[in-house]
Amino acid sequence: MASHPLPYLAPPLLSISAKEKQELSTRVATYFKESLLRFEGLFSGGILVAKGGNILFEHYAGYVDYPSKITPLQEDTPLHIASTSKTFTAIAILQLVEQQKLSLDDSLSSYFKKWPYPGVTVKQLLTHRSGLPNYVYFMEANNSSKTAFTNKEVIDWMIEHQPAMQARPDTRFEYCNTNYLLLASLIEKISGYSYPEFLHRSIFEFLEMKHTFVFQPADSIKATPSYATTSRAWPLDHLDYTYGDKNIYSTPRDLLKWDQALYTQQLVGDSLLSLAFTPYSFERPGQNNYGLGFRLKLLPNQKKVIYHFGRWHGNNAAFTRLTDEQVTVIILGNKFNRQIYTAASRSYSLFGPYGGEPQRDEE
Repeated sequence: MASHPLPYLAPPLLSISAKEKQELSTRVATYFKESLLRFEGLFSGGILVAKGGNILFEHYAGYVDYPSKITPLQEDTPLHIASTSKTFTAIAILQLVEQQKLSLDDSLSSYFKKWPYPGVTVKQLLTHRSGLPNYVYFMEANNSSKTAFTNKEVIDWMIEHQPAMQARPDTRFEYCNTNYLLLASLIEKISGYSYPEFLHRSIFEFLEMKHTFVFQPADSIKATPSYATTSRAWPLDHLDYTYGDKNIYSTPRDLLKWDQALYTQQLVGDSLLSLAFTPYSFERPGQNNYGLGFRLKLLPNQKKVIYHFGRWHGNNAAFTRLTDEQVTVIILGNKFNRQIYTAASRSYSLFGPYGGEPQRDEE
């Protein structure tokens, strides 16, 4: 279990003059009002932009319950952050590495009996270079009854049926949710805690992220529903009970705490933390790369965007760190809206020479 002998000490707020803060706040507010918030009723969720921990802009719109529209979304309403969950899984793995309970070069066959895919390592899972098949697709194709399944059941199915690899291990980048499902199960095997409990103890509780949790069946009542663009509720399905790759609920303010903690060495030491933000392979020729649980956009002018977007059912999430400027851009939505990704990406140029091309979203 991750040990925190001392209470968390948040980094001091970056010193910003009242004039600079007002100018930045006005610029950001104007940008979002003319983009994502341009048409009333289309965006449902929360937006938070901060610099050095200072909140420049924060806005909440929409409802927990459509079409009745009785309960408005507020700052403490947890929303599904989809694949942004992978950032937490990666840091949890690095905590175990720091405790010398596993190595990035460990083979999965050391932890899972009868594992049929030799040569797959922990690091390859983190960097999406394992070549493994994506469970979202092979479990969908082989689950005619549409019954919900767990991480263990996915792994057992892989061992028994051995779906074909997408590529040989460590030969190319292939974004794959199976990687992070396996990492969550690895955390459980090594720590002796369930994945939800491990994250609660080692990260959420430590950082006082009071509105953040890993979804489990018992949370069905308190979990904020998601909706299609038509406001039709998106029901839970058989893919909703696996975790590691998704299924964390959080708020923009809690994710700001997460961002700020990543500037310190209180979750994991600097040498390991720097590995998370190191590019390992281009997703395709160009700027988009991947670290350990974090997407990276590498610009010709040496600027780097550290981010992870996500999409699940009607949920959209954008979590971005512009570390040169200590800027954080967080957008969460519970009514499907692709403009969330475009709005987040194009906001970077408000703070520096980042261009305006949107990154892609993913499950």
